[in-house]
Amino acid sequence: MLLKIHPETPSARHIKMVVECLNDGGVIIYPTDTIYGLACDILKSKAFERIAQIKGVRKDKANFTFIFTDLSQLSEYTKPISNEVFRLMRNSLPGPYTFILNANSNVPKIFQSRKKTLGIRIPENNIPLEIVKELGHPIMSTSIRDDDEIVEYTTDPELIYEKYKDIVDIVIDGGPGDNVPSTIIDCTGIEPLMIREGKGEV
Repeated sequence: MLLKIHPETPSARHIKMVVECLNDGGVIIYPTDTIYGLACDILKSKAFERIAQIKGVRKDKANFTFIFTDLSQLSEYTKPISNEVFRLMRNSLPGPYTFILNANSNVPKIFQSRKKTLGIRIPENNIPLEIVKELGHPIMSTSIRDDDEIVEYTTDPELIYEKYKDIVDIVIDGGPGDNVPSTIIDCTGIEPLMIREGKGEV
């Protein structure tokens, strides 16, 4: 299904449709403030396995991200962070950044890789924020890449739908996407370390 949702004022009815799909173990493609992503409910292990298969990666080697609505959810899934890291995140989010933090034992076992870390995103896009708010807990997310060697990320949701319509349950059309991914900052060491420069300014 291709579902058009306004990125600034998402329809509550449409958000509920997406959340029902996630609750049923569905896989969606949705817009962020950077590139379009694949997502599922973090509590649905079969959906996670589907995404790993779509991406062609081993579950225990995958780098996936949790999408939060705000920083109040941090302590549920991550180990305590320093005041400096919290300030950095508070000043950067919502925005085009992924922060790598140490995960705690509340993270579902299927996501607990040997690294014991977790990517955290709060995108500046109301569609995923409203989905997570309605769902009541984070969604798991990973970017979708293009097969083209030159164009890394597809920006047109209708083209994305044509490619993925038979392997995901809903593709959300929230308008054109970006083709620059988020900036990734690793906060698991003594000092924050940028490991990928993306859309977010450093």
